[in-house]
Amino acid sequence: MNPALTFVLGLLLAALFGWYFLTDSDRHKRILGSILTVLVVALCLASVYPPEQNLPLGLDLKGGTSFLVRLKAEAEEGASPKEITPAMLDQAKEVIRKRVDSMGTSEPLIAPQGTDRILVQIPGLNTGKLDEAREQLYKPAKLDFKLVHPQSDGILSGAIPPDPAFKVEIHQDERNGKPFEEKLVVKKKADIPGSMVSGANAYFDTQGWGVSLRFSSEGAAQFAKLTQENVGKRFAIMLDGKVQSAPVIREAITGGNASITGNFTESQARNLASVLENPLAIPVVIEEERSASASLGEDSINSGVISGVVGIAMTMVCVLLYYRFSGVVAVLALMANVVLLFGSMALFSTVLTLPGIAGIILTLGMAIDANVLIYERLREEMSEKRPLAASVRAAFDKAFPAIFDSNITTLITALILFWKATGPVKGFAVALIIGIVATLFTALVVTRNLFGWALHASILKNISMGRLLVSTDINFLGARKTAVSISLAVILSSVGIFWARGEKNFGVDFKGGDRVVLEAVKTKPDIGAVRSVVETLKLGDVAVQIEKSAAKEFYTIRGPQGTGEKMADLLKEKFPQAEFRLEQVERVGSLVGGELATNSLIALLLGMLGILVYVTVRFEFSFALGALVALIHDVTITIGVFALLGRELSLVTVGAVLTIAGYSVNDTIVVFDRIREGLQTGRKGSVMDIMNLSINETLSRTIITGGVTLLTTSALFFFGGPVLADFALAILIGVLVGTYSSVFVAAPIVLWWTGGRGGSLREEVNRPMIRPGEAGA
Repeated sequence: MNPALTFVLGLLLAALFGWYFLTDSDRHKRILGSILTVLVVALCLASVYPPEQNLPLGLDLKGGTSFLVRLKAEAEEGASPKEITPAMLDQAKEVIRKRVDSMGTSEPLIAPQGTDRILVQIPGLNTGKLDEAREQLYKPAKLDFKLVHPQSDGILSGAIPPDPAFKVEIHQDERNGKPFEEKLVVKKKADIPGSMVSGANAYFDTQGWGVSLRFSSEGAAQFAKLTQENVGKRFAIMLDGKVQSAPVIREAITGGNASITGNFTESQARNLASVLENPLAIPVVIEEERSASASLGEDSINSGVISGVVGIAMTMVCVLLYYRFSGVVAVLALMANVVLLFGSMALFSTVLTLPGIAGIILTLGMAIDANVLIYERLREEMSEKRPLAASVRAAFDKAFPAIFDSNITTLITALILFWKATGPVKGFAVALIIGIVATLFTALVVTRNLFGWALHASILKNISMGRLLVSTDINFLGARKTAVSISLAVILSSVGIFWARGEKNFGVDFKGGDRVVLEAVKTKPDIGAVRSVVETLKLGDVAVQIEKSAAKEFYTIRGPQGTGEKMADLLKEKFPQAEFRLEQVERVGSLVGGELATNSLIALLLGMLGILVYVTVRFEFSFALGALVALIHDVTITIGVFALLGRELSLVTVGAVLTIAGYSVNDTIVVFDRIREGLQTGRKGSVMDIMNLSINETLSRTIITGGVTLLTTSALFFFGGPVLADFALAILIGVLVGTYSSVFVAAPIVLWWTGGRGGSLREEVNRPMIRPGEAGA
């Protein structure tokens, strides 16, 4: 879509949003809501069509390989390490780009990462060509100085016979802002090797931009002799066999310092200086490698689609059966949510990854929560025998704070995950962020607008819903000591199990190593036999297991760094009847693994801090502490159960853990919102009575929302394939534990904290409501 048109539409939508939320007129809200819905849906549909162009797929879905390359500065004897400058990093990037392009790949992504790393993503690279790709990346750059034949033009025109010691090279450059190309007859053998260059930098003086060049003592002597004997001739500066520049030798240059001039622009001078620094002459280390075949990507797409369709279908059926007409509205809002999700991803050129698909499916399951909050409020309003229109209006108004606060807390964890995540997990964070915004829009604009028009047209005269629970009066807080004791026991057990397993808790993402995925195209060998063959290599800590997707089985092998393909080759040799095909390779260095572990821990701590601050501002510190303790409770137990089941933590499961943190607080906030409302409206009874009543009032919502989220996550677990199995399992555990903690952990902590310091929760909650003139009343 045209960027200017998108910008104008964005301004128009912003103005309409402001008008919609400021107006008190039901008629204006209906009209503005309809215009907003039509414009947003139309914009998203236009952005996403055609999907094959506007929804780019990540390497895990379309196949390809990703390398994280680090330039490793090493010190020569008696000298300090060579500093990796931004210019050297950019030049190394261009050298790598040319090498990757020479492999015949299409649309590679090559981008600097930090101060000394380069990310190289090569779509469609067959796993069989990994060695070639590695060789291209590892190969040091070759810098040479070669004389240009003094009669180069005559040889090229055919007037002079060719010299066998020379060959034709092409010099491509830019002059006056336009591409320039010339042919040069250049010496085959280097006159001076690039290793004799000790330094180079761009400079600017009265004559314009130039490049100063410094040689080693040996190089200075050779360069002095070369220039003395060839004044007036040109010499070519060659990098990887390509002419980078071809200046004229104007005078004999002694002393080991030279200046290269030639009407350079600033960028040309800096680029040439970087070439002369020869950045890829220093060692290059591939710190991380992730590769997936096209067939595995296709299987991942199929698995994602199947799990998405199954999860959403089950959700829609349950909502329709339980809420009836209101369920129809929720389903229409959910369909709009899907359009907004994919349209927004296309609009912002978001790359769709497999974790991104998981994020979409999970978001759609959680999106129903907003409708459930509204509908359960609507049920309560109708039970007071109020007019239907007034009940609908009150339901939306009263549900708004809980919807807003619960989604913002989830958004905090999603934003932190996006900030600290790398690779495909970033796609999950993006999908989650977009999904939360889309959920708020569809719940507060689309759903409300549909109800508004149905009431205005007299289509809706009565609303009936299913009832999961009749009014309950369970003394949840009466069991707080027992519940918290059980939680403490489980938490301590979780910590103990995690501690006992040690490094076995972590996958290759965190401790470094290799992970290869093989598919047996024909006969599937026994897992025990495969394990025995791998163990003959005596590589140390090696794990072999079978992972299933919706349609296939894969052999997954984890081992020390640099052993993955060795194990794969041995299995191909020992089981020729299986016709093993290498589908995926992951190789992570210990340095990167350590950084990923640190970043993941930082992300989790920052998420907790962000939630603590937000809940303190919106509620009170007592509530924030209860939410934080419940969050730690949920995350600890989830990781503990994961360890008990013998699962490994990966980047994807860390994303799941952060999602659990958001979901945990989301669920807790809904209960807290009802408690706060009860205290602010002056309900009779003790604080504990009001807390119990609030938990009972939100119990139906808690069960329904948890159940719907479990439906979509179960679909991911059973149909999402091996990559998402651990992710879905973590979410499943987290949802169950989070539902428990919202009732039995968060509220008791609030009660104990307030009582322990002799305060009054009722006074704390109502303090903001006291007007300045009443401060001493």
